[in-house]
Amino acid sequence: MLGRTYDKEACSAARALEIAGERWSLMILRNAAFAGMTRFTDFQQSLDIAPNILTKRLESFVKEGLMTTSKGESEHLEYHLTTKGMDFKPVIIALTQWGDKWAAPDGPPIAYEHEGCSGRIEQHLHCRSCQGPVRVKNVIARKTKAMAVYKERISKARGEKHTHKA
Repeated sequence: MLGRTYDKEACSAARALEIAGERWSLMILRNAAFAGMTRFTDFQQSLDIAPNILTKRLESFVKEGLMTTSKGESEHLEYHLTTKGMDFKPVIIALTQWGDKWAAPDGPPIAYEHEGCSGRIEQHLHCRSCQGPVRVKNVIARKTKAMAVYKERISKARGEKHTHKA
C-alpha cells in the first residue's frame, strides 16, 4: 500500500507525483502555463481554492523550482513558471488528451493549438532509436542502472547489505 508520500518508490512518475500530483497542483500549473496567470488572487478566484491550500502549493512550486516569484507593477507578489515548470505543459496536454477521450461526454472543452498556425496539438509516442511511431501496446518498461543505484541507497539507509543488480 502506498503511504502519503512516494519517497520509497523507485519511479520517476511517483517522484513527479510527489511534486505536482495533487489535483490543485495540476490546475494551478495549467492556469499558469496556458492562461498566463501569475497572481495569487487570479489563481484563487479562477479555481475557487482555499487560500491556505493555494499558499502551500505555490510555496511548494517555488521550493521545487517550478516557479519563481517577483513583485509585479502593483507591488503584489507574482508567480512565474520556470523552464522546469513550463516542461509540465506536455504532461497537461497528455492528461487532457486522455480526458477528452474518456471523460468528456460532450466533447473536448478546450483545444490546445499551435500558436504559429492554429493547428491542433496532439501527442504521440515515438522511438528515439528508429524514429518510428510506437503503439501503446508495444511499450514496455525495463529497469536501468539507476534502479540499482536507488536500491543500494535505500538499503544503506535501512542499514541492510544489498547485493542485487538491476
